Amino acid sequence: MKKDIVRARILSSVSKDEVLAELHARGSDKSAVEMILSRGLGRSMLVGPLMLAQAQALRLAAKEAGALAVLAKPAGRADPSRSEVIVMGSAMQLTATATNIGGDIGARIEGALESCLAPVQRTLRCRDLRVPVGERTLVMGIVNVTPDSFSGDGLGNDLDAAVAQAKQMVEDGADVLDIGGESTRPGSEPVGEEEEIRRVVPVIERLASEVAVPLSVDTYKSRVAKAALDAGAHIVNDISGLHYDDDMAHVVADTGAAIAIMHIQGTPRDMQKDPKYADVIGEIGDYLEEGIGRAAEASIARDQIILDPGIGFGKALEHNLEILRRLREFRSLGCPLLVGTSRKSMIGMILDLPADQRIEGTAATVALAIADGADIVRVHDVKEMARVVRVADAICRVEHKLLESEDSQWTEKAKRG
Repeated sequence: MKKDIVRARILSSVSKDEVLAELHARGSDKSAVEMILSRGLGRSMLVGPLMLAQAQALRLAAKEAGALAVLAKPAGRADPSRSEVIVMGSAMQLTATATNIGGDIGARIEGALESCLAPVQRTLRCRDLRVPVGERTLVMGIVNVTPDSFSGDGLGNDLDAAVAQAKQMVEDGADVLDIGGESTRPGSEPVGEEEEIRRVVPVIERLASEVAVPLSVDTYKSRVAKAALDAGAHIVNDISGLHYDDDMAHVVADTGAAIAIMHIQGTPRDMQKDPKYADVIGEIGDYLEEGIGRAAEASIARDQIILDPGIGFGKALEHNLEILRRLREFRSLGCPLLVGTSRKSMIGMILDLPADQRIEGTAATVALAIADGADIVRVHDVKEMARVVRVADAICRVEHKLLESEDSQWTEKAKRG
């Protein structure tokens, strides 16, 4: 039986109505929640699923800290022995709640607070490279060495064209290149391992000696990943999040490469056949955390892991929009966030435009993703999106510092009350 993962995350809903709707859907008393929200408490955190005794203990710990807590059933569950707890209060009250409850639950709450509230700057370790993450948003350029890419940019077997495109992307501002030899568009059929290797390895071999940026291979097959890493790749971008191929984590661990763990519901062949979720953010979070656990079992460290919620991979339009609206909630997992919206069908559905006319829609999603916590954006149109990234970063990635004299004056005033 699959063990429950206790999770804690700041609810990043965009409005009071959305918070109320989510909590009411979980069985919380509507009038009690409305009363709590009317008091203007600063933050809402979802913790669970918990045993009922743990949930009651957390509710008391919150009360002692001056916060308020509401018990709710975990989304999609009918298990009467489990509960989730929504704790509402200031950051200080949530921290005190974590201290009061202690143990793994307290650590989860503290980790979620730290990840969501503090500016996060990390170093991504990918083989012999150390890539700063968080100082600015990184641009990952897409190099499709396929004949059937959904976006119409597949380069097939033209090695020189693929290398030229990749080098132009670097000149245009790409920080990472992601080379893929199998289309994973909705309804696509898998490509044999040997064919996929034949497509990607020559490109990676050439680029490894001709560009200075990290190279990523977009594959969920361990044999393809090993061949690409042997050819000079630094990152494996696994759309299955280490769920399809049991050997993938060990291949990554053996080379010291980085791994991008993505969420998908189903497989590319069937993923868009009526995808359903009881709790899209929670279920994606659980899946990604399972992937992190599989990585850890293979001795892949946290500083080698990137997470991707998988826009368009087993999601309807409303799921994709909710993911983007609440992207910051995935920061509680403690890893850099990769977001890939470029030219995708969700943009086409909104604008009623084909893939090659979705650049403005892509720009909107890229800017909003950065505003809500994305560290890496995966795009086709590197030159244009690199400009979008620079503007978004200028607005969003600002470090506020008090001058020492101002800090001292503020501290003295605070001491005097």
